[in-house]
Amino acid sequence: MTILRSLLFNFLFFAFTAAAALACLPLVPLLDRAGRLAILAWWAERVLGLLRLTVGIRLRVTGAEHLPAAGPALIAAKHQSAFDTIVWLALLPRPAYVLKRELLWIPLYGWYARAAGMIGVDRGAGPTAIRHLMRAGAEALAEGRQIVIFPEGTRTAPGTRRPYQPGIAALYARSGLPVIPVATDSGLFWGRRAFRKRAGTITVAVLPPIPPGLARAEMLARLETAIESETDRLLASAPPSA
Repeated sequence: MTILRSLLFNFLFFAFTAAAALACLPLVPLLDRAGRLAILAWWAERVLGLLRLTVGIRLRVTGAEHLPAAGPALIAAKHQSAFDTIVWLALLPRPAYVLKRELLWIPLYGWYARAAGMIGVDRGAGPTAIRHLMRAGAEALAEGRQIVIFPEGTRTAPGTRRPYQPGIAALYARSGLPVIPVATDSGLFWGRRAFRKRAGTITVAVLPPIPPGLARAEMLARLETAIESETDRLLASAPPSA
């Protein structure tokens, strides 16, 4: 049954995404940034609905009071699943993802990401990539947007860790904003590159902000401890896989 539900979700997800992207494409040049983000939020909310109806995956957000209702913010989120790249479109008023530059080259997806002002970074460019991130990040924050960055730089399977990349520290130091840590157990239900989706409740745990002005090493230590310890707690408390 799980395989059949996953097959149904994948079919509906790709069919709906392609149809919606093509149908809305003529509107993109006519809309401002807020209008383009509204299209993405509409799409994300319906994808979350498809997950609930077809696979039985539900969303639980804890600590939502730490999320901004408006205005600039810096959010550092654990990244285990493609789910994490969808959910923030529905949770934030004006999100700006930091993502790898290659994703901007994908037809339809890349066009919408560019039009919505997502921040593409060449992960192999070293200091040049950091400078680009600083410029694009400053522009996004000046527009009152919420930057979502995955500090490990890529998806990690549940129970694994990668070193936190310098981008989050640079944004934190340059912006003068607090950083909001976020943990999740999304990879238990929608695995990395996994066809099979498992029914259950994905938790997105928004944690208390880390205040601005800390030294780089202290901020990174506090950020990693907050995200990883809460992620470990979520994984330990999850029901066994069916």
